[in-house]
Amino acid sequence: MSASSSTPAVVTTPVVIPLSRSFVWLAGTAALALLLYYFIGVDQGAVSIFGSDAHVHEFVHDGRHFLGFPCH
Repeated sequence: MSASSSTPAVVTTPVVIPLSRSFVWLAGTAALALLLYYFIGVDQGAVSIFGSDAHVHEFVHDGRHFLGFPCH
């Protein structure tokens, strides 16, 4: 008996993303990260873009404490 396998060899090809498209993804990711950082770490009412509305602050309040941001 021979030990030959009848399954074909798997050939993987890497995904190639053009440099211009990767810059767009990098810029979008950085903008989203900065926006998320603002809402979790900075938005406290006094510097809030929503004025005196504290809904965003209260929504992320526990996450702020968990991540070590001071808020009071």
